[in-house]
Amino acid sequence: MAASKPITVVATLGGQPQVVTFALDALLQDYTIKEMIVLYLASSDERMVRALGKLAAEFKGNHYRGYSIPFQALPIGAGHQPLADIYDESDADAVFQFVYSLIVQLKAEGRMLHVCISGGRRILGLLTLSAAMLHFGHQDRLWHMYTPPEWQAEAHDGALMHLPADSGFQMIQVPMMAWGRYLPGLRDFVHPIADGDVLARPRRLLDAVERARCRAVVERLTPRQQDVLRLLAGGLHPRAAAEALSIEPSTVDSHKTVILAECRNEWALPDEVWLDYRFLQERFEMYFEREGL
Repeated sequence: MAASKPITVVATLGGQPQVVTFALDALLQDYTIKEMIVLYLASSDERMVRALGKLAAEFKGNHYRGYSIPFQALPIGAGHQPLADIYDESDADAVFQFVYSLIVQLKAEGRMLHVCISGGRRILGLLTLSAAMLHFGHQDRLWHMYTPPEWQAEAHDGALMHLPADSGFQMIQVPMMAWGRYLPGLRDFVHPIADGDVLARPRRLLDAVERARCRAVVERLTPRQQDVLRLLAGGLHPRAAAEALSIEPSTVDSHKTVILAECRNEWALPDEVWLDYRFLQERFEMYFEREGL
């Protein structure tokens, strides 16, 4: 499955730094990775310090095995206070809010996300999954991994940072329902953290920016192109839209090409970012509903 879409990879980290490099090595076979972000609980435990050091060495000068990949290691925190572990419900909530806010920010910047949840505490992966379900789009991916037991033992604590091609290592895409995409109102139920409505403000800003972009695209389209966009945004397949409008599928495809070109310009998406009719549903469905169009 060769692809050239630029991807921001987000991975959770415990004391096993090889989970990051194993995943990245596998993803680089199929995807263009633009950035690597590692999330970790800021324990002073020696294993965590060693794990971060090993990863920093792998990404020296933001270069990874011949690829230019900027690297960030982000300590998970509550406000300005890093968390050393998840001891109770308030810590779990702080982790969720941190990851949620990060995903909101990255999606607002137009990033496509591949999130790996194999590293660190199991609850960290579960909280990351919960946050992702609210803001993932159809091009985003959630990954788990399978490492054969014999390689787990040999690579323990980063003793081995890369695997041979025939190791049996597998990246497993996690099936998930991106509830926030289909029911955007669910995002409004995420409560703000204690020191103010930190998350509601980005959500409102993002929503206003997205509506403005949608409106700008619609205003540049012909009435017939608007009809096609409205049907595709409502979830119809292009062939079904052609039947509904009593026009040829090829005509719908021509209109769709123009619409997607306008979207690419409006969202400033590079040519290598692949778009199809599902992008239109993701971006315009709520716009048409809210505008009553």
